[in-house]
Amino acid sequence: MKWLNLITLALVIVGGLNWGLVAFGGYGADLVASLFGGADTAAARVVYGLVGLSALWQLAPLFRSARIGEVNAEANVRTH
Repeated sequence: MKWLNLITLALVIVGGLNWGLVAFGGYGADLVASLFGGADTAAARVVYGLVGLSALWQLAPLFRSARIGEVNAEANVRTH
């Protein structure tokens, strides 16, 4: 599952950078839409969907680190 965590984290970072560009670059600075031919294209919608699903996936490590502590979560320590 480590590979899935890395992929989803990378997609969440892409999404965050994309929204940063929208906020600081002004309207129309959407990098995903620019790369995939517009926000309404199928490819852009797939990327947006993957970013959203990645954010949901990344909630699990967030809650786990809150429950058992960040150091134990990073070390993948299992607590019962």
